[in-house]
Amino acid sequence: MESQTVIAVVEDDPEIGPLVAALLRREGFEAELCPTGDAFDRLRARRRVDLAILDVMLPGEDGLSICRRLQAEGEVPVLMVTARGDDVDRIVGLEIGADDYLPKPFNPRELVARTRAILRRTRDRHRVAPVPAPERWRFAGFVVDLETRSLHDPDHLDIEVTGGEFDLLIAFVRHPRRVLSRDQLLDWTRGRDAQPFDRAIDVQVGKLRRKLAQHPAGETLIKTIRGGGYCLAAGVERA
Repeated sequence: MESQTVIAVVEDDPEIGPLVAALLRREGFEAELCPTGDAFDRLRARRRVDLAILDVMLPGEDGLSICRRLQAEGEVPVLMVTARGDDVDRIVGLEIGADDYLPKPFNPRELVARTRAILRRTRDRHRVAPVPAPERWRFAGFVVDLETRSLHDPDHLDIEVTGGEFDLLIAFVRHPRRVLSRDQLLDWTRGRDAQPFDRAIDVQVGKLRRKLAQHPAGETLIKTIRGGGYCLAAGVERA
């Protein structure tokens, strides 16, 4: 998801809500905390929401009622979260259209994993229109042309890359000198086709490195960050 994904955390608990929002922000999402259904509606009136994490027990309109409204409109995916352990709540939530259900207390990593899974499955609902062509970028003498999906080295020679390698390169040039995790690269390149613990990113990074290294200027452009992911070490500018 190339533009920042907006997640509404509809939770009235003064401890859990801020913790969930902070967790999502650390993962690269833009999280908006809404303590009530009314606050959530005000948020939706002023900006696009890509996913709603809904607590069932809320003051005023409860989470199940909000979920029912959202599914009638058919736009915002929903992850239901509740302290209730009753299977009835889970079944009702799924029957009225929730995309997934997570009981409290939950593992933070599981919340993030389920969030990413929902966004991959439903990305067509909130896809943002691509940047209009032409879009060309230059880094370390290399030129990337998004309109023709081509890559040229500093000697103006064409470098053949696959579709997946080119999508990966786009992610790097749009986020230069920034550590990108495998999950982020999966989101931006493979989307809903990605599988849990997918290692295809590592393979594609290796192939892209070798192709850039055909020119001396490209030997050390993509760096591996231990425990973090990958980083394009060069600055990028519009060509």
